[in-house]
Parts: sequence; C-alpha cells; structure tokens
Amino acid sequence: MPTPTLRHAARVITLDERDRLLLLRYEENGGFWATPGGSLEPGEDHHSAALREVREELGVSDVTLGPELAVRSKDHLVGGQPVRQVERYYAARVHADDVDPEHATQPDDIRAWRWWTLAELATSDQTVYPIGLGDLIAGYLRDGAPAKPLELTD
Repeated sequence: MPTPTLRHAARVITLDERDRLLLLRYEENGGFWATPGGSLEPGEDHHSAALREVREELGVSDVTLGPELAVRSKDHLVGGQPVRQVERYYAARVHADDVDPEHATQPDDIRAWRWWTLAELATSDQTVYPIGLGDLIAGYLRDGAPAKPLELTD
C-alpha cells in the first residue's frame, strides 16, 4: 500500500442562533454527514481556508470564525488515492437564513444541507463525522472553547 499523501484541511462547526449544527450530506463511502470544510489551497492558512470553504459550500460570505476546537487525522481515499487528512475544526456562528446553497460556488458533491439539534445528533442512526462531534459541541456550548484543541479519533 502506498504511503498516504499528507493533506491539510480546515472544517467549520457551523452553529445557528438556536445552537443547531449545520451538516452536509455526501453519498460516497456508504453515505455520511460532515461539517463544511476542505483542503487548503497552496499558500493558504487554515483560518483563510475555513472562511473560503464556508463561502464556497454554504454561500455565506459574512462569517466570523471562532476558536479552534479540535484536530483530527484520518486516512482515507480521495479520488482513489490514499491520503492522511489532518483537519482543524473551528467554531462559527451564522444566522440560519443566511445559508444559501443556491449561492454555493463549490458544492463538492454535497447532496443535502441540514440543521441538526444536539438531541437529533445524539439519537441519529446516520453516520456523522467526526465521531464525537455532538459531545464536542455540547462541551463548547457549556464550557466555552478548550484551552487547547481537543484531539479527535476517527
């Protein structure tokens, strides 16, 4: 098996005014839900990439990025090639009405956009990445940002 290519990514835990989480649906690998985000472009930092991804995938350009909450490393296939994706997760608040998939410039095979309550997330039988996302958000809403980003598994 070839050595995975290192791929840096920024992801955004997007919360609305009612503390609901926005997740995006993808159909590859059996189907799953994930936060907005993606890989960094050449010369781009994580913060800039996170803002760009929100603009491209959600059609939202006026976002203030909050603290970095977590990091995760995951080996998977991208375009049939093995990659080790190292993701940084940032918090952001948006008004639900500002999310406009019709203005998304890079929908990246997104099949659906959905706001989830933490209760829905906790009881869903759907695959959601990263594992433990609901607990991470509950802790953030209860206690604020961790002193240093939490390391997520899987």
